[in-house]
Amino acid sequence: MSVLVVGLSHKSAPVAALERAVLTPDALVKLLHDVCRADDVASSLVVSTCNRVEVYAEVGAFHGGVAAICELLARHSGMSQADLTPHLYVHYEDRAAQHLLAVACGLDSMVLGESQILGQVRAALKVARDQGTLGRSLSELGSLALRTGKRAHTETGIGRTGANLLSVGLDAAVAAAAKPLAGLNVLVVGAGSMSSLAVATLARAQARVTVANRTASHARRLAATVAAQHAEIGQLPDLLRAADLVVSCTGAPGHVITADMVKATGRPIVLLDLALPRDVAADVAELPGVTVIDLATLAADETSQTGVPVPHEADVAAVRRIVAEELAAHLSASRAAKVAPTVVALRAKADQVVEAELSRLAGRIDLDAAAHAEIVKSMRRVADKLLHAPTVRVKELAGSPGADSYDAALRVLFDLDQATVQSVAVADADLADWQPGMPDTMGEEGTS
Repeated sequence: MSVLVVGLSHKSAPVAALERAVLTPDALVKLLHDVCRADDVASSLVVSTCNRVEVYAEVGAFHGGVAAICELLARHSGMSQADLTPHLYVHYEDRAAQHLLAVACGLDSMVLGESQILGQVRAALKVARDQGTLGRSLSELGSLALRTGKRAHTETGIGRTGANLLSVGLDAAVAAAAKPLAGLNVLVVGAGSMSSLAVATLARAQARVTVANRTASHARRLAATVAAQHAEIGQLPDLLRAADLVVSCTGAPGHVITADMVKATGRPIVLLDLALPRDVAADVAELPGVTVIDLATLAADETSQTGVPVPHEADVAAVRRIVAEELAAHLSASRAAKVAPTVVALRAKADQVVEAELSRLAGRIDLDAAAHAEIVKSMRRVADKLLHAPTVRVKELAGSPGADSYDAALRVLFDLDQATVQSVAVADADLADWQPGMPDTMGEEGTS
């Protein structure tokens, strides 16, 4: 099995396409299981944010895996494969691992080096683990990505600007309003993680904050964290009339703020829409005195580098080196693990040969205990010395490209049974999942 990733992001697709591909929590869970049920797929992980939808899977065949995941992404987004495919990218094996590490470090984010993606990757791993779709390889790769991302932010200054999608959006909104946040009447629509970050940021900037949400208790709870006002979503038209700035990120399937609502305010207003699908209807931006800043606007700013903080080149280079180091160590360990069952099987075969010869010798020659013990030690010493060089060398070569060919050569030269090698590999996999104190369920006793 090899790791495959198929996805689309702000780098490969316009916001309109990302908007159609976005997954609700329920849809994400369904996609996880649908991918796992596809032919030749062993496990799955989905990383879904406002900037990307990526499906990671352990697959037995590249082309079959790509075809299955593309079909499922199209089905879940409601897009035709002809419309979706031009926006997709595909990475396989080493490149797939490298991509996830880069994503976790913020190297692939709209705001380069932002740290929110690390938490989003962690959350994606938890969902896959809770749903039982996260296999051993993807779990190990996910842990590696989290460790690499943590190193990137602790060992370099990649995130020293503190920039993220919200901060960049607020900077753009302040520029459009031509007023500082302090003293502005700001309406935050939504009560999720992005809204929570917005409320905290706005409160620190001494803005007057009101939180509105479809579930009133959620709005009340979030507002209470900064002593802000709260309201129900049904009060939105009146709330808009009092707002200088609106920050909206609800996750609702349709538009929350319409042109009629905004038109009724009769005053200039800035709307920062960080939702995907978009909360603010497209025709709102056509109203006089109204400025709408959404993900498409921020993506354009990223392309032009206008208003988007950029980390120092030295920090970016340092993070790339960390990614390269972690990836190299991971690949070397993976390749070494692949040849380990062959080495174990080879030594097991040598032990069998030695034991067979000792039994044959015992039947032909009457030896005293001391002589027999000395012969046993000598024969085992000879076997160990003969196997030492090839086994050490194949482990060294396992960390380099072409490790499979060295492994195969060892099996052929020593006439090792592939079934025996495979049984060792399965036993190793079982042992890797076992932890001290876990019940032994190998036999029937104690099982239900």
